[in-house]
Amino acid sequence: MRVLLAEDDDGVAGALTEALYEHGHLPTRVRRGEDVLARHRQADLLLLDLGLPDLDGLEVLRKLRAVSGLPVVVLTARGDERSVVRGLRLGADDYLVKPVRLAELLARIEAVTRRAATPAIPAAPAPRTARAGDVEVDLDARRVTVGGAEVRLTTKEFAVLAALAGRAGTAVSRQQLMDEVWGDAYLAVSRSLDVHLTQLRAKLGRPEVLTTIRGFGYRFGG
Repeated sequence: MRVLLAEDDDGVAGALTEALYEHGHLPTRVRRGEDVLARHRQADLLLLDLGLPDLDGLEVLRKLRAVSGLPVVVLTARGDERSVVRGLRLGADDYLVKPVRLAELLARIEAVTRRAATPAIPAAPAPRTARAGDVEVDLDARRVTVGGAEVRLTTKEFAVLAALAGRAGTAVSRQQLMDEVWGDAYLAVSRSLDVHLTQLRAKLGRPEVLTTIRGFGYRFGG
């Protein structure tokens, strides 16, 4: 897999590049945010440090998400809750705080790319279009409309919505959602799910469409 590594620290970049190469990936290291925006089409996944010399990494992520659904794993020393929440809201697929164990980083990379390569909805029979009120989710076209107007979602936001809409009217547990959307409920960060659900409700403008089932999970419609 082609991994674009945005990291300005030579020591960290060297260690990560070597580890990625040894585990079968093809890493390309860049130092600046502008390089990420110029070269993202040549990668299958982006490892993004937030402390870049020319652009803040969160600004890079915001600009990238306007044009690309490239899987992004943020790898940074910023562990404060505000930065984590902002990174997830801007469309990061995962967020890791340095120092990170190599085995965990590789596992999260695998989980992110596995989700990107496979449908969010299992092959079991399911309606391909789900509706709740004036909210319509086209699972095949990956298109969401509210009152006839299209709503733009990030890749991860749509994955969460699709996992629920594909079982419209049925309760889906938090663990099941994290398994499907993040690849592994044990690797997933629980607040990542909370952040994405908050974002979904805000973008849809119909909080009643996504019902919280206390102590269990969530339901789309019904």
